[in-house]
Amino acid sequence: MKFLIPFFLVVFSLQAEMKFVDLFNGKDLSGWVDVNTSETTWKAVNGELHCSGKPIGVMRSEKKYENFIMEIEWKHMKKKGNSGVFIWSKAVVDGNRLPDGLEVQMLELDWVNRPNGKKAHEGYTSGELFGVDGVKIIPENKRGIRSQARERRCKGVGEWNKYVIVAVDGVVKLSINGKFVNSVSNVSQRKGYLCLEAEGSEIHFRNIRIMELPSSSTNKPLPPE
Repeated sequence: MKFLIPFFLVVFSLQAEMKFVDLFNGKDLSGWVDVNTSETTWKAVNGELHCSGKPIGVMRSEKKYENFIMEIEWKHMKKKGNSGVFIWSKAVVDGNRLPDGLEVQMLELDWVNRPNGKKAHEGYTSGELFGVDGVKIIPENKRGIRSQARERRCKGVGEWNKYVIVAVDGVVKLSINGKFVNSVSNVSQRKGYLCLEAEGSEIHFRNIRIMELPSSSTNKPLPPE
């Protein structure tokens, strides 16, 4: 993946010409569309977006995005909390609770301590990237069909985490709390909605914003390496 280094230098140089736009105004849910949650799932409270986690489902952005840089801060309010952001999603559930797309995982650190007494793999709790419902990827740091972060940088319950998601031409890089630690390439779906996930536990979000980058002349998946 050596070709990514100069490519992303070019991407970041574009920031001088472009600006971030808020995806959450801190006051209400303008710009977001409920898919399969409820009127009580999401609330704007003192500049934060509070999600009850129930029922399990998502709300989506009003518009679709192709190439972009997204920033989002989040914190779980209970141990073992589960949530995430879906990018490049069709935002159609068809009887499922969650849609397709590339999921950027947001798990509270204690999630690995399962109720059955068996400890799950710690890779789960630090920004794993994976395709959902038929979306294919090539993981940078493979763990099964997922890509796990090379460092465990997420903070625990009640502490804010900051994700920076750079998504360009089927390549997605994730920065966690100030350092790029995960990446996937050749994502089979490269344009769609952004979805915020409610998955059973209260989570808060803030400072959600996006910088759209130029569209690509062609955006078809490359053959596997």
